[in-house]
Amino acid sequence: MMNPDLASMLAARLHGPRDLRVERVPVPGPPAAGQVLLRVKTTGVCGSDLHSYHDARIGDTAIEGPFVIGHEFSAVVEAVGAEAADGAHAPLEAGTRVAVDPAQPCGRCESCDQGHPNLCHRLHFCGNYPDGGSLCEWMHMPARSCFPVPDAIDDTQAALLEPLGVALHAVDLAKFRVGDTAAIIGAGPIGLMMLQLARLSGASAVFVTDKFPWRLALAERWGARPILCDGPDPVGVVSRETLGRGVDIAIEAAWADHSIGQAADMARLGGRVVLVGIPGDDRLAMKHSTARRKGLTIRLSRRMKHIHRRAIDLVLEGRVDLAALVSHRFPLAQAAEAFRLNAAYEDGVVKVVIDS
Repeated sequence: MMNPDLASMLAARLHGPRDLRVERVPVPGPPAAGQVLLRVKTTGVCGSDLHSYHDARIGDTAIEGPFVIGHEFSAVVEAVGAEAADGAHAPLEAGTRVAVDPAQPCGRCESCDQGHPNLCHRLHFCGNYPDGGSLCEWMHMPARSCFPVPDAIDDTQAALLEPLGVALHAVDLAKFRVGDTAAIIGAGPIGLMMLQLARLSGASAVFVTDKFPWRLALAERWGARPILCDGPDPVGVVSRETLGRGVDIAIEAAWADHSIGQAADMARLGGRVVLVGIPGDDRLAMKHSTARRKGLTIRLSRRMKHIHRRAIDLVLEGRVDLAALVSHRFPLAQAAEAFRLNAAYEDGVVKVVIDS
């Protein structure tokens, strides 16, 4: 439990592009009604965190001052405010281990009322300016964002339930059917999670493209047909392997640059394209004639909704392997080095986690 006399804690704060500093900041006070005070355990570094690290913004949201980033995390409940109920509407107690949904929807707007909290009109999201993130030792969160996890799920797996939820939502949007073929562009952690889920959903063949051989090796381990995206004509490879038909489903899970056009090119006539990656220049571009003439259905994936129960069950049943994604682990005091390594894609990096 937290020492009541402790006045400060460690936090990794972004001051500008590639300027991440581990500093001492004030410890949060007691939680308000409906809130909990969390002792952060493990945070995963996400591709969206790397966008913030590179540019001190993500999309049109600029970071305007020193700011704690991070949003994929697990924690232990340190203290609870009045009427603190978890994501399943059960009372939370101090000492409970939780996976945390970084999203904080209002619960009252049109989108929330219609069952789409990921599209909330007044969404707050930890690690997205100005809402501080999880790369710190203690933090407040709404109790409803917390999901208790069983002892069989460790702190690292609990942190990775959030990106697994993002992958589940994208696969839901893709509407996989048994026997479908698919292409996943990008073999980062979420792309590799989507590969596992696509296979579970009955996909007969999944092509995965990436520029890093070590990531493609993981993809092949989980049943993908790996394609080096910097090799000669990855679109042509998919076309030849599908006898010119293309794939039923193409999912872009990379940096959303020319990879968006590749997804459209790989999809069959009448195929489905799901866009998950975030473009650095905040622009979406593909060849209009390709999408029009193919009659593509194009869906943009925004985070996740109502996912944690499914994600927890998939991990408990051993149907999704999260532990194999983790390639590097750092203490919070070395968060700057963790981000530098991840941003440079050095040392066979797949997934970096940071322990608080």
